[in-house]
Amino acid sequence: MNSPEAQKTIQKKVVIAACFGTFLEWYDFLTFASLATYFSILFFPSDDPVAALLASLGTFGVGMIVRPLGAALFGSLGDRHGRRTIFLVTIVLMGVSTVLVGLLPTYEQVGLLAPALLLILRMLQGLSVGGEIGGAAVYLTEHAPEGKRGLYTSVLQLMGPLGMMASTLQIVALQYLLSDADFKAWGWRIPFLLSALLLAISIRSRMNLHESPVFSHLRQKNALAKAPLRDCFRDRHTLGRMALLFFCVSAGGSLLFFSAQVYTSVFLKTVVMLPAAQAGGLVMISTLALFPATLFCGWLSDRIGRRPVLLAGLISGTIAIFPVFQGLLHYGTLPTPDLMMITLLLLILVIPLACITGPQTATLPELFPARTRYTAVALPHNLSAGWIGGMSPLMVTWLGVHYGNPQAGLWYPTGLLIVASLVGVFFLPEVRNRPLDQ
Repeated sequence: MNSPEAQKTIQKKVVIAACFGTFLEWYDFLTFASLATYFSILFFPSDDPVAALLASLGTFGVGMIVRPLGAALFGSLGDRHGRRTIFLVTIVLMGVSTVLVGLLPTYEQVGLLAPALLLILRMLQGLSVGGEIGGAAVYLTEHAPEGKRGLYTSVLQLMGPLGMMASTLQIVALQYLLSDADFKAWGWRIPFLLSALLLAISIRSRMNLHESPVFSHLRQKNALAKAPLRDCFRDRHTLGRMALLFFCVSAGGSLLFFSAQVYTSVFLKTVVMLPAAQAGGLVMISTLALFPATLFCGWLSDRIGRRPVLLAGLISGTIAIFPVFQGLLHYGTLPTPDLMMITLLLLILVIPLACITGPQTATLPELFPARTRYTAVALPHNLSAGWIGGMSPLMVTWLGVHYGNPQAGLWYPTGLLIVASLVGVFFLPEVRNRPLDQ
């Protein structure tokens, strides 16, 4: 039995190991997306710029498509062979793939081999992310101290905004310091090559970890699942909760994140017509506010339960989206835009998002039995992120163009959040004090 001091040291190492992987994932995600226009020039034929850009964006989308495959593969392996082992495999695969993107030859150098290699690396990144997200949530929660899982695991949710901020600031700094020619020639490689440092830190931190106590207990009892994916689909209780995760918790989180942190920036730049730097600065304020709000909501879910906090986020988010964006349009198009009101409106959307992100990491593993937990968490969560959250940019844009009103696109997140809220009200259980070794 470890002493309390030794237990705290182990828990701190687990947090660092989990957080670096999630940080690296989001850092890579936004870096690739931000450089899509450059990739269309560098890795695809330049005779048709529009087709090249679409091909570049399609390559980016492939990573989202294969995420569920990675979740099924690594989730099953994690339930059969151990959380720690797969936790290490996924970070190595993701990190090496990211670094290799920075070393790729261009279309001008090797022709069609360049986009083929880029596509392969993007698929490997997607596969690894599919296993990484579920693995981090399960591993961290199974090490969390009793009664503090919500607060303890909410730290993981901060890595997404931090990774996005780091990527954005780095690219802006490089574009400011380098000429456009130098950035196109070699500067774009720097963000990918620097991820080697993050990879080294992640590997070192994960090599020093021990197996999850829950998995070790299952192994000692000879109670490991031999076919976790099959068992998940055969057990109606587990399958029902996977559907709950897909339609409610994970869907709500991805939709609110898109609405509060991604589409607000696009809306302020393209509809309200604020200067790009000003719009980015205002959204950055809301991102910074998300950090303490997420920790608070994680702590709150330890006190009053996961269910009331999650439902508060889903319902308030559903109600807030249209009024907030109407307010952004009103106050942003005044002769002198009211930046204070715009900031307050952005902060309003942070509250429901934090209500989801705070307890989400702990809730995912708490919903499922230990034998198939990795698989049951990773598969629906990645499917929801890819199919529901990943479709958000396309659907919001298409609806806005189809109806000739950019706010019409908001019916996509609002409509699905209504569904998520109803599913949550009728089917979301309270899992705060559920023993994780059952």
